[in-house]
Amino acid sequence: MTARIKIDFVSDVSCPWCAVGLSSLELALARLDGQLQAEIHFQPFELNPDMPPNGQDTVERLSRKYGMTLEQVRRNGEIITARGREVGFTFNMDKRTRTYNTLDAHRLLYWADLEGHQRELKHALFKAYFTDGEDPSAHDVLIRLCSQSGLNAERAREILDSDEYTADVRERERFYMDHGVNSVPAIIMNDRHIIQGGQEPEAFEHALRQVAGLMA
Repeated sequence: MTARIKIDFVSDVSCPWCAVGLSSLELALARLDGQLQAEIHFQPFELNPDMPPNGQDTVERLSRKYGMTLEQVRRNGEIITARGREVGFTFNMDKRTRTYNTLDAHRLLYWADLEGHQRELKHALFKAYFTDGEDPSAHDVLIRLCSQSGLNAERAREILDSDEYTADVRERERFYMDHGVNSVPAIIMNDRHIIQGGQEPEAFEHALRQVAGLMA
């Protein structure tokens, strides 16, 4: 009998460790194929809610927010790139020169969950930003990614031209912050068990087995 598990993946589009964490989680789920069926929902978290419309130079942002030097930013990028490679995700850090506001991306992800195409859009957003160096706040980029993910482009445009789903995203953000999530990724299983960070696939597999009662 196949076990079932609900996963809330709290993350931001501009979080590199979230891209690593998702790829790692999916590798773990692939290893449990036939034993475990996962229902994944991507929940919003904004690392930079005060980001101006045109974004900010990434090095400047990291330096100001975390006190990192240019060399530390470069080294951190190398570590993330290597971890991504291990789990099958491609980072092109030389293209990630700016950090952007991600509220509109989260609004579309909320809608995509209702339409059954959230996972496809999440993958598309990660690839667009971290692999292709695109702006995940630009409406033309977002509409194209929605279309590529099986969503209606005109409906996506309507949402972006309005405040639709903004209150829903804010409510979700407050909910997880009120429950102690202050860094991402945070992967919550069956509303009770949490594993944080871009863990190795083995760590996710162990946690999934434990929660789903699949331990040998």
